Amino acid sequence: MLLHNRMGRPQLLARLNAETFRRRTLSFYRYVYLEDPQGFRDELYMALDHLQCYGRIYVAQEGINAQMSLPEHRVGEFLEFLESDPRLAGMPLKWAVEDDGRSFLKLAIKVRKKIVADGLTDHVFDVTNVGTHLSPLEFHELAGREDVIVVDMRNNYESEVGRFENAICPDAFTFRDEVQMVVEQLANQKDRKILLYCTGGVRCEKASAWMRHHGFTDVNQLHGGVIAYAAEIKQQNLASRFIGKNFVFDERLGERITPDIISQCHTCGAPCDTHINCAWDPCHKLFIQCDDCRKRLNNCCSDQCMNNHAENPDLQSPRKFSGLQVCSA
Repeated sequence: MLLHNRMGRPQLLARLNAETFRRRTLSFYRYVYLEDPQGFRDELYMALDHLQCYGRIYVAQEGINAQMSLPEHRVGEFLEFLESDPRLAGMPLKWAVEDDGRSFLKLAIKVRKKIVADGLTDHVFDVTNVGTHLSPLEFHELAGREDVIVVDMRNNYESEVGRFENAICPDAFTFRDEVQMVVEQLANQKDRKILLYCTGGVRCEKASAWMRHHGFTDVNQLHGGVIAYAAEIKQQNLASRFIGKNFVFDERLGERITPDIISQCHTCGAPCDTHINCAWDPCHKLFIQCDDCRKRLNNCCSDQCMNNHAENPDLQSPRKFSGLQVCSA
């Protein structure tokens, strides 16, 4: 049995379009010691492939970080599989708020040094000394107070389209830069109540431990991230303190949380919060573009890229960049 995908994008799209059932998108993570990450990866691939799961999953000796989709009629089998493995049993799952069933085209499971690229040397601080986990409702209540500091632990292209009201949003393109920036920016406020949030919670685990290591005394984090918050707020019929879109690392590139559009088209400046990747593959820049500009530039970020793409539509870059390559929750 092959333990990786060998089909091209056209074949993958055709396979997805031919499905007659609905899919559900979810994410999860767990810090758990894996003695043999490669062996665990292969076992996981066989089990999930059998269940027709698609997604992007990172496995490391420190644990697992997954964003994936699965057939709705196989959710029960999937949950049974998780519970059958002590390393995965009882793991909190975050189900997508806005889901068209087209979040992923294939199953990709990769072994990494870490499940999130944080740039931190783990042995110099206690990674288990994390902040206080707050339920979505607890976070909602505290975030409305004036004496707290709310910090967005996501990248700048994520907070650009959606964020909590009055949150500090560091201008960082990577998580490894942001954890350092936050500690420096708040160095004189270590006794304040700090509320951290990210997409699904995994980045806040490391960020809160890093902040506690640097002397912050009251660090708190949104358990389950924005995904869990949006689901709970909707269920409780409360006005969301998170406005706009929640950026997600899959084909959708975003979930609508509130109708607010807080960003602009990078081409013309019109109100817009739709991310795309430049169609000129050697560029492949992740950016925001409105429908009119996308049609005019043929899904490219500039006239130059549009002309290059028209002249060489099949050219592939060996060093292709994609905003999706920094997958984290």
